[in-house]
Amino acid sequence: MNDDGYSELIESGNLAIADMAMKCEAVFSNHRHAHVGISGGADSDVMLDLCERVRKVQPIRITYNFQDTGIEYRATRDHLDYLEERYGVKINRTRAIKSIPVCCHEHGLPFLSKMVSEQIGKLQKHGFKWEDLPLEELKKMYPDAPESALKWWTNEYTTKSGAISSYCIDRNRALKGFILENPPQFKVSSDCCYYAKKKTAKHALKKCKADLDVTGMRRSEGGTRSLSGKCYIEASHYRADRYRPLYWLSNQDRLEYSEKFGIRHSDCYEVWGFTRTGCVGCPFNKDVFNDLDIARPFEPNIVKAAEKIFGESYEYTRQYKDYRAKFMVERQLQRDNDRASTEDQ
Repeated sequence: MNDDGYSELIESGNLAIADMAMKCEAVFSNHRHAHVGISGGADSDVMLDLCERVRKVQPIRITYNFQDTGIEYRATRDHLDYLEERYGVKINRTRAIKSIPVCCHEHGLPFLSKMVSEQIGKLQKHGFKWEDLPLEELKKMYPDAPESALKWWTNEYTTKSGAISSYCIDRNRALKGFILENPPQFKVSSDCCYYAKKKTAKHALKKCKADLDVTGMRRSEGGTRSLSGKCYIEASHYRADRYRPLYWLSNQDRLEYSEKFGIRHSDCYEVWGFTRTGCVGCPFNKDVFNDLDIARPFEPNIVKAAEKIFGESYEYTRQYKDYRAKFMVERQLQRDNDRASTEDQ
């Protein structure tokens, strides 16, 4: 890469890219050592390119780290080799504190979303019988259960406008009715994310003693990623300042960056047609079944492994989606009937 890599960003004609580059240069100028998490996905590709361009004008020691969760696409591993060769960097492969298969065996399976899995898991630990009762009654019946989980189940949380909060079960249509009729028969947990990713990342950060922790999170990805509203957080109880250089980039900005600067993504994107990657077969992925079908011809063994690990969660998810679809049809029929009745009057 030429020494003018940084100036190319500033002169790209895209204000979001130029602003990102200048902020990154300013952040790097105040730190000596950055720990940069590399996932092998499209966002981390852009982030690595950005860091290598900016460090030419603002030298900083960088430790690149990939967290091996124990269930990764071969295409992702091959892409890491390509990135090392293209940029002349070393990307450490860090084994998970607990691999995803081990986490699922010991703690439980992820289901639908992190929020849903956390709350179901908390209630399961206290022998919850999935009754549709008021909060106060449930608190008496399960005095040791976390109140936050009971409030999630009883839809006690509301937003400032009075709408149901994302911390309520009814934010997932018909989920409560489904669970009342079909209580989960397997342990549910989101701990695989904690042990295979968060705890592993903290360990890697501590080991390299960096004073800046860099991740490729973008606000436009939605979910919990959209809640903080900050791309830079100074260290408090963290071991290092936290920085998300791509946080304000839109999908279009990222695409434009990739096209302008010749970013080549892994075969998961370039050949298979994925729009995003993550842990293979993660039940939190709303398109998980479609993604597995796409990946199957290319890497059948890892797809089989995912189906073996997450099988019970997959089946439960299919049952829920069928239940939800039926619920939506019945609700629409009821609305049509109510409308017709009103018109007749």
